[in-house]
Amino acid sequence: MSEEIFDVVNERDEIIGKQTRREVHRLGLKHRAVHVLVFNARGQIFLQKRSMKKDCFPGKWDSSASGHLDSGEDYDACAVRELREEIGLELTTPPKRLFKIDACPGTGQEFVWIYRCETEGPFTLHPEEIERGDWFTPESVDNWMAERPDDFAGALLLIWEKLAADTH
Repeated sequence: MSEEIFDVVNERDEIIGKQTRREVHRLGLKHRAVHVLVFNARGQIFLQKRSMKKDCFPGKWDSSASGHLDSGEDYDACAVRELREEIGLELTTPPKRLFKIDACPGTGQEFVWIYRCETEGPFTLHPEEIERGDWFTPESVDNWMAERPDDFAGALLLIWEKLAADTH
């Protein structure tokens, strides 16, 4: 399989070039990603435990689905694609946009749009991407993050903090 090609962006999230995934990460270039938070009717969030095969944050808990935009792809299309690829959720329209986080060290220099959708599952987890997944109450995630932040991918910690600030 050929290596993924990402759009490289400037500090205003404007495309300035293209580069391979490996080089984008090695050089710390700004690029784009999405995170989708899937909630059920009881208000629980579905989190995934990343596969140990992942190059970034292996074995860490992360958003319901997340991933990089392919070169030429827009944020909404990527959110729909990542839900389908990672957890088998087929959407005909993009999930609801919540907020955007600017590229920073905590996101791995990714500009990230955060999305939310509601569904009950069940999900078909992609074994190369996800070790397992489960539903958690927001309160249990709050406590878990406070006690063991190293269990989580860096971007999810930032996303969760902003989500909490926006809902209080």
